[in-house]
Amino acid sequence: MSLLGTKWTVHGDGKTIKPGQVVSPSERLSWPRTIGIGLQHVVAMFGATFLVPIITGMPPATTLFFSGIGTLLFLALTRGKVPSYLGSSFAFIAPIMASQQQFGVSGALGGVVMAGVTLAVLGLIVQKFGASWINRLMPAPVTGTIVALIGLNLAPAAWGNFKLAPVTAMITLTVIILTSVLFRGILGRLSILVGVVAGYLVAVLRGEVDFSKINDAGIIGLPHFQTPTFHFAVVGLFIPVVLVLVAENIGHVKSVALMTGADLDPYAGRALIADGVATTLAGLGGGSGTTTYAENIGVMAATKVYSTAAYWVAGVAALILSFSPKFGEMIATVPVGVLGGAATLLYGMIGVLGVRIWVQNKVNFSNNINLTTAAVALIVGIANFEWNPGTLQFSGIALGTAAALIIYHGMSALAKWRGTAAE
Repeated sequence: MSLLGTKWTVHGDGKTIKPGQVVSPSERLSWPRTIGIGLQHVVAMFGATFLVPIITGMPPATTLFFSGIGTLLFLALTRGKVPSYLGSSFAFIAPIMASQQQFGVSGALGGVVMAGVTLAVLGLIVQKFGASWINRLMPAPVTGTIVALIGLNLAPAAWGNFKLAPVTAMITLTVIILTSVLFRGILGRLSILVGVVAGYLVAVLRGEVDFSKINDAGIIGLPHFQTPTFHFAVVGLFIPVVLVLVAENIGHVKSVALMTGADLDPYAGRALIADGVATTLAGLGGGSGTTTYAENIGVMAATKVYSTAAYWVAGVAALILSFSPKFGEMIATVPVGVLGGAATLLYGMIGVLGVRIWVQNKVNFSNNINLTTAAVALIVGIANFEWNPGTLQFSGIALGTAAALIIYHGMSALAKWRGTAAE
């Protein structure tokens, strides 16, 4: 069982954590406390994990099922060394919505599978050769640009929902903002969930919620599974997402290593493989693509408990909840106004995450190569440029990603050849 990372030692007396100490991934508190913290992780992932299937029109219960499966798989493949919950990735929203317009839900699921397989293959390469080649292919100017354009490309979708119920949307957004600034600890980190709940209650009072499907659904039952279909035309939409998932997973591993004082670099490849396999399984069965969750890092930072035992509890709890059709239908009743308010912040946060990558890596925009890379790719992504060669279709995210990679590496090569590279 130790190969799965499920052999934990009890930290201290199992009840208290002394100042300056943390509960490491290979440790746990008493089981009642561990279960309580595990359920906190479930609550922390709720708001973000469910927003993706709700926005994209996919079954929330199915997404929750594969989220739980993916989390347990991640813990097993990383041998219990990297505590993480795998929830729905926002980076999949834009490509799923775009591919659904042409190929339906099954075509979007095929794209999710392609992204998952690609990520798993990259994980194998990282496990074999290390992650330094990723940094050469995707330096900070490129990575930050790609992450930013994926979020900003979704701006029209946020407005599309917001304007349908502006009062509910504005209240939802306001509550999220106020909760994040007025409260510390867990409550502050769950601001999105708090805002969604508040917006939902407002929507109920305004008659914007339809409860008919909840009444018709059973208490216990299987999630709705659906198989994918594969279309080469969606490759350009989903492959850029892989670059985001690589950045998120490696960033997660480094964050946990920093907080626990452990060397987790040898497990970076395993993390990518695990997320890739989890995303592939989700696409094969009707769920959304997954990624490591920053929301749950917040729970760990607040509790000082990094035990993977708590994440096993969270994964099992997610699986149990996914077998309640009534619960899934209740989540699916979240109205457009609530989605519009939450998405206004969430999509913007994805965009700003790209800016954060620039800032953290001190990207110099007085360098014309960095400036041109970001300038062209962002406009292509935000304006949602399109290119339709024959039966293929490439839109803003794919074209913006291609522009960032081609412009950066092309200009760098030319500057080096001409001797005009910035010092």
